[in-house]
Amino acid sequence: MQKTSQKPRVVILGAGFGGLTAARAMSDDAQVTLVDRHNFQTFLPLLYQVSTAGLAADHVAHPIRGALRKSGIAFRMGSPISIDHKNKSIKLDSSEIIDFDYLIVALGSATADFGVPGVTEHALGMKSVTEALNIRAEVMRRFEDLCRFEDDTIFSISVVGGGPTGVEMAGAFAELVRGPLKNDQAHAAAHIKINLIEAGPRILPMFSEKLSAHGKKDLEKLGVSVYLNTAVKEIGPRKIEMKDGSSLPSEVTIWAAGVQGEPAGALLNLPLINTRIDVGQTLQVKNYPHIFAIGDIAGLVGENGRMMPMVAPVAMQQARHVAKQIKRLIAGQELKPFKYIDKGSMATIGRHKAIVEVGKFKLVGAPAWFAWR
Repeated sequence: MQKTSQKPRVVILGAGFGGLTAARAMSDDAQVTLVDRHNFQTFLPLLYQVSTAGLAADHVAHPIRGALRKSGIAFRMGSPISIDHKNKSIKLDSSEIIDFDYLIVALGSATADFGVPGVTEHALGMKSVTEALNIRAEVMRRFEDLCRFEDDTIFSISVVGGGPTGVEMAGAFAELVRGPLKNDQAHAAAHIKINLIEAGPRILPMFSEKLSAHGKKDLEKLGVSVYLNTAVKEIGPRKIEMKDGSSLPSEVTIWAAGVQGEPAGALLNLPLINTRIDVGQTLQVKNYPHIFAIGDIAGLVGENGRMMPMVAPVAMQQARHVAKQIKRLIAGQELKPFKYIDKGSMATIGRHKAIVEVGKFKLVGAPAWFAWR
């Protein structure tokens, strides 16, 4: 039994927005150990800028140990492989076993292929610096091919998924083609085609219909071909087959169609709801009151009957909430349910082009872009 004078041991799995926020919030009240398979944190919202040569990789990947310096938080690099519930310990793939009084699972999300054949083999994802650099390398290599041949060959880049990631990616590629690549070799740039493919009736469905339409118009002004109501059946080596029988040439296909709970969550044998860990309104994992889950991996159903969106603000608000709940548990107080405060949505479409929606307040164009920045 732990002595009352000792601080409780809190182990946090995952050093993304949620994990880091929780670690900082708990550092004064607990012995915190943060675990991640990498020793750097990737700033996912700007990853597309690495793909499109807008930023260097080290601008979106920050050393975790640097972020934790002088905080008293311990860090371990590794992936969790099993939980010993009886002894309250977790085993890492490094064979290290870490004891805990409270465990916070903040493992994030992984690319979801929705069972579409060819995604793993022929499409590039957008969840890591390595994937972003692979996309950039592929695009630049094909651009150099166009420069060398100087014929009428068309090079198509297709982004599948009309959410913020897909829209920002398509817009950034269009800006790259219209700007730096056109300046480098106008003929080659003129033969690069950018496609955005969305299965639903509009892009950016989390925004109002008016803002979605504005975003589509902005993309088309940049030269992006936007395909709506177009569901992908299969991705091949150099083309995309649609469910309506049509096909689209695509030398480079980027999959931004969705995410699911990180599969490492399932390996821990915690209860799942779809691919996310099943939690109650207090963010405690069902049947395990000493374990919490936050962020993309937490399967919390909101007041609208849908799962919480997989976005950074949710993870950070949940992290602060869980830190307070653990303090309440230590003090023997009743836990409180989590309530998400939606502070609005933003998406950038290109330089000086963005949309912002906060409640009834809407902003477009250059003012929205500066707000996003």
